[in-house]
Amino acid sequence: MRLDKFLCDLQYGTRSGIRKDIKNGLVSVNGTVTRKNDLQIDENRDEIKYCGKRCIYRKYVYYMLHKPAGTVSATEDRREKTVVSLLKDAGRNDLFPVGRLDKDTEGLLLMTNDGPLAHELLAPGKHVEKVYECTLAASITEEQRQTLAQGVDIGEKRLTLPAKVSVLEEKKIALAITEGKYHQVKRMVKAVGNEVLYLKRIRMGALFLDAKLKPGEYRELTEEEITMLRTHTRTVPTLDDVDAVIFDLDGSLVDSMWVWQTIDIEYLNRFGIKPPPDLHHLIGGRSFHETAVYFKELFQIPDEPEQIKADWNRMAWDKYSREVPLKKGAGAFITFCRENRLKLGIATSNSRELVENVIAAHGLNGSFDCIMTSREITKGKPAPDIYLAAADALGVVPERCLVFEDIIPGIQAGKAAGMKVCAVFDDASVSQDAEKRELADYYIHDFQELL
Repeated sequence: MRLDKFLCDLQYGTRSGIRKDIKNGLVSVNGTVTRKNDLQIDENRDEIKYCGKRCIYRKYVYYMLHKPAGTVSATEDRREKTVVSLLKDAGRNDLFPVGRLDKDTEGLLLMTNDGPLAHELLAPGKHVEKVYECTLAASITEEQRQTLAQGVDIGEKRLTLPAKVSVLEEKKIALAITEGKYHQVKRMVKAVGNEVLYLKRIRMGALFLDAKLKPGEYRELTEEEITMLRTHTRTVPTLDDVDAVIFDLDGSLVDSMWVWQTIDIEYLNRFGIKPPPDLHHLIGGRSFHETAVYFKELFQIPDEPEQIKADWNRMAWDKYSREVPLKKGAGAFITFCRENRLKLGIATSNSRELVENVIAAHGLNGSFDCIMTSREITKGKPAPDIYLAAADALGVVPERCLVFEDIIPGIQAGKAAGMKVCAVFDDASVSQDAEKRELADYYIHDFQELL
């Protein structure tokens, strides 16, 4: 990733402030001072030092908090003490609670800055199980237990989903639910004629509250706990019914969307034009040629589309050769697919020259049985044309193809072609993540999840 983005992710300052520090010689890479903001580094291998201090890259962090009673599950509150205030010593200002616990409820609360994982844990359709230890006003009866296990009326349009009830001791139960409605546990118990006197969450998904943590204490999750959370909450594709894997290129197979955002700005600046803030959304999915035509018409560019495309290719060529990395785990996943005799294809709105350039740069020549670009089709994404053409070239029926896409028009194209689609996380489309998850069959943050 870019050096300035690396330091921004670690919250050493604003992008502009970090760029000034880099130019002032305050940053070194592998022992050598650099003044290049856009230097491409390997965040997992290179040694980066900022003001002499080594920087350990962690884009996402995860903390288990034993929430005490009397705190509110919020990032800020003018009147009440928040759970975020309990983690000041963590050194992060981007943490938020995953879900809410009532002010008087204690127990497990996951604190993180990983929005995609938080969505997976909280999305209603995922039915992630939460378990609560409940102290009741009276011992639970068998009739009450069975009613809770069937679902109860708490004043909503529908009954609650069935709950699991385990009797721990007299007047104490463990109640497992897969929803997150307002005051749900208390309302469910009240609906069967009992009352919750004390409530403590002890599990969320695969994550159990650490018994060593006292109320108000927290610790980082272990790698094993993080893996279990992701494995148990994310739906990742299997290759059991797949004969071919087809990759979109930019943002899906390679981390290159930042290149085009930079090129758009630089190119339009030539004509004294400031790009609109929603430009990325406006051109998403369009073929290379369609985008050139769109630019010419929208911004009244005097050059013809062929000249516009040639200029873009020249501007992108060096970056694709030197600075565009594969998505994390993509190389190993391609090898895995080849070893399992799956056919591989690329279906992209980019130009063939840049596709072949970046493939060669990563030593992947000969890895793909088909490369389909915008030149071979008449309609760009979200039309299914490019994916249908790729399937035909691979000799595989669409329903036996698995597509990897990072933007909504691409996901729509794959689905319209009758293929299974896995959405891929990308920084450039993070604002679309919720819709991407709804449209796609699967979702991954990186390809390592498939290995």
